[in-house]
Amino acid sequence: MVSDWRIYRGAGRPHGEVRRLPPPPPWRDFSDAGEADDGDAARRLGVERVRRAVVENLFPREEEIEAVNAALYLRRPLLVTGNPGTGKSTLAHAVAHELGLGRVLRWPIVSRTVLQDGLYHYDAIGRLQDVQLDRAGGEEPAVRPPIGSYIRLGPLGTSLLPSPDGLPRVLLVDELDKSDIDLPSDLLNVLEEGEFTIRELERVADRTPSTEVLSDDGGQVPVVGGRVRCTVFPFIVLTSNGERDFPAALLRRCVQLELKPPGNEQLAAMVAAHLGEGALEEGGDLVERFLQREPGQLVATDQLLNALYLTQRAPGAERVTRNRLADMLLRPLDEPR
Repeated sequence: MVSDWRIYRGAGRPHGEVRRLPPPPPWRDFSDAGEADDGDAARRLGVERVRRAVVENLFPREEEIEAVNAALYLRRPLLVTGNPGTGKSTLAHAVAHELGLGRVLRWPIVSRTVLQDGLYHYDAIGRLQDVQLDRAGGEEPAVRPPIGSYIRLGPLGTSLLPSPDGLPRVLLVDELDKSDIDLPSDLLNVLEEGEFTIRELERVADRTPSTEVLSDDGGQVPVVGGRVRCTVFPFIVLTSNGERDFPAALLRRCVQLELKPPGNEQLAAMVAAHLGEGALEEGGDLVERFLQREPGQLVATDQLLNALYLTQRAPGAERVTRNRLADMLLRPLDEPR
């Protein structure tokens, strides 16, 4: 019997079966996330019902709570290490949600990322093009756009803006171990001093003491004297999958936390929050398989959530098909291909 859960059948004939797709998993629902104040948090923590359930039932271990509080008290970054899917990024959103600290500023790190990317971007080419277009028109404009119109602060730069309400911003520097060898060391001075300069504004500070620039939040903010200096040090979460060692100079400036895989209580709360209480009963065999995996075997929590969602939302799929789907989605990440 051909399973009727399949939307794409590989037959080569166009059809409209894609309309039968069920609603997406809460953590991949972009429709609600786009309307939220923080779309990334909405996806990571789920829609509002799911977000509240996940955060309130997160059951963080005592050492995790202590590390977060130590970083808050000491005004130091929190370096969170752990396997993929252990909730490193979610921790930043959970802290912001519980403490009412607003939108999480997220700086995703890739191999080409440099410190400047996190601080600010100056669109010199765009400014030059505007000048050339004005001249090509034959008339000099009465007022040209100020230099601040071509400067946008990055996530790190925005987190260091003076706080109008005395509360810290939350900054997530995601997967720092993906960076090149220089970035962790380049961060040291900014993390220590809590300030940086915008060279383009510093040069004109005598003529224009204060300049409006665009922040990572999308609004205009003033920069005085070409220098951005925090009044409240942000709560910074640096995440790492443990794929590289960091210099001692960075480690001594951070509170370090290693996240362990979720235990039974945490896993049950996570599954119930995302997929409902029934998912634990219907997918009990998959949950047990996840918990009983071999020591050292790397399987992420979101792999389990994906497996539970798909195997429970494949109407008409035979048992053997559901088992194949589970095998595909729960394949250890460190298993040779």
